Amino acid sequence: MRHKRSLIGAISALLLVLTAGVTAGSAQAAAPLDQGGAGQVLRTPAAPAGAAVASAQGLAAVSPSVSPSARSEHVAPGGTFTCNSGELCAAVWDPTTANWEIFHFYTCNRYYLSNWGGTGYYWDYQTGNPTSTFYDQSGNVIKTFKPFSGMRDQNWNPVWSIRNC
Repeated sequence: MRHKRSLIGAISALLLVLTAGVTAGSAQAAAPLDQGGAGQVLRTPAAPAGAAVASAQGLAAVSPSVSPSARSEHVAPGGTFTCNSGELCAAVWDPTTANWEIFHFYTCNRYYLSNWGGTGYYWDYQTGNPTSTFYDQSGNVIKTFKPFSGMRDQNWNPVWSIRNC
């Protein structure tokens, strides 16, 4: 019986130590805005004009998406997120959550957009000086750009695909 209690105690202590490490790690994720080595901690803009009206009217809403899939996260207006070194990050308003959905394009590909509309934003922290391109419905080039610092706004309505390399 004594061995069972000490085994349970040892396992409990181990779980406590592991849980404390995870808790401390997540507290560090809410760091202030800075320019860390692993990426840029950025702040999302305010909600787009009329966003509250659309949800109050109960309009049908669909989440934005990309194909092939890319990592994404929802961030509240004025919230922070990290655009890592090597990523092209794009923010589009998600009316289903009333938050910005941030897509992190890392793997070189042409990504096809669904349900992207209105004014959004993008940040390009890619490495190696690639040329990124926004395309319209017919595959015509809307815009090309190289990595830059800061944020740029973009009307997503005419953009049907993004190539990040």
